Amino acid sequence: MSNQPFQHGMTPHLTHDEIAREHAVRAMRFHLYGQVSKGTRAYFGNVVAPEFEKAQKRKLEDRAEVRKVMEGKTYTKFHLSLQRSVQEVMWNTVVENVERQLPELNQRAKDCERNLGSLKLDPTFEIPRYVANIDIHCMPGGYGNEGDLADSVAAGAIYDRGISMYQQAAEGELGLSVIRYLQQNFPTFKPAKILDMGCTVGMSTVRYAETFPDAEIHAIDVAAPCLRYGHARAESKGQAVHFSQQNAECTNFADNTFDLVVSTILAHETSTHAWHNIIKESYRVLKPGGVMVHADLPQFVDVDVYTQFLFGNETKFNNEPFWSTFRTIDLKKAMLDAGFADDKCFLDLAERHDPGGFRNTKVSTAARTHGGKTPPAFGWGVQVGLK
Repeated sequence: MSNQPFQHGMTPHLTHDEIAREHAVRAMRFHLYGQVSKGTRAYFGNVVAPEFEKAQKRKLEDRAEVRKVMEGKTYTKFHLSLQRSVQEVMWNTVVENVERQLPELNQRAKDCERNLGSLKLDPTFEIPRYVANIDIHCMPGGYGNEGDLADSVAAGAIYDRGISMYQQAAEGELGLSVIRYLQQNFPTFKPAKILDMGCTVGMSTVRYAETFPDAEIHAIDVAAPCLRYGHARAESKGQAVHFSQQNAECTNFADNTFDLVVSTILAHETSTHAWHNIIKESYRVLKPGGVMVHADLPQFVDVDVYTQFLFGNETKFNNEPFWSTFRTIDLKKAMLDAGFADDKCFLDLAERHDPGGFRNTKVSTAARTHGGKTPPAFGWGVQVGLK
């Protein structure tokens, strides 16, 4: 259909009614985050926090205490219930659409092959428990669900359609944010070989391929259905990407292989042990003079206590068990332990891309260690390492 966003060769077809349903779900999401969420924040700032301070003679500054107070409020219960309901309705809408045409999508993935890039899957590969044991952000079946059909792309198609409904910004917007960050901070950097870790369906990966057309692009993930879909998607867009099924904790690439190692919103879907391994692996495969950028939402120290409470809701109500724990990790220490020199690794905030350009968020582009506060809706937390 002509009014579907993010068109490419693997875009599932939508009927008139399916388009209307997606528009309705998207409208609910925008209302939730644009109006209901603002109401909850205002209620906290204008009513809950002042009442607590008056009664307790101290400020409400601990996120666990904020949760205890806020979860008992009727408006908060409404907000959190609606948030979970909208998430479930979104996935139900997407799954029904994909299931209706799955055999066609599986065949289309084969038809998209142009031999520009490559796809390597490992039938003996064991998906790590932090991915296999939970349907992350409530996506039915999770990333690695193969379904009943051979060579299925179902999980990839579901994820792709879900993201198009979930986000308001441009396709691969986080990848674009990382690219913008690189352009601002390393203007002469032209990577010849790039590794995208935890690529899922390659939304950000394709953005790197488009921005650095002369580079050799590799993308890894643990989920075969997402890789099949991502490979077909990239081929249909005329981009040469080499997809392979690998765990970012321990890849088969040689030492000193890549000029640029990146990931986007991978970190919070792993584990403490895994993330330290991934940083070590990033250092190992990075060439001398190379750059590592891992992007996720900011750490707790970078946001106010109410936003910390909101972040925690992802763990409590949206199947993101590592979401909150990751926001407390000493990321600088993890990079030092991996081998990065103290003066060559740092934490920063990157501007967030939006359809109309880049928001003027006053985010520092200088190396910093959790300086001022930047609203999470306008900035991504980045771990940057130079080898």
